[in-house]
Amino acid sequence: MSLKREVTILNSQGMHARPAMQVMKTSSRFQSTIKIHKGNQQVDAKSIMEVMTLEAVKGTVLTLEADGVDAAEALEALEQLIKNKFDEE
Repeated sequence: MSLKREVTILNSQGMHARPAMQVMKTSSRFQSTIKIHKGNQQVDAKSIMEVMTLEAVKGTVLTLEADGVDAAEALEALEQLIKNKFDEE
């Protein structure tokens, strides 16, 4: 079963290279398949190149989707990372 959670990018610089790397590293800790949706675009959260293509600026609403044994934990970790503004501010 797939779980979804909506998040908003809060940090002033958006999801540039360093936050994208944090998203990829956090996602890679989990067995679940993790996707990030922005409008009609869907990317693999475990791929730095794909995450960078989101061009998620401050205020962008993303949908996190995880499917697997640790899906709930994965979404929680990613949501906290984003809510904490990637520890930038």
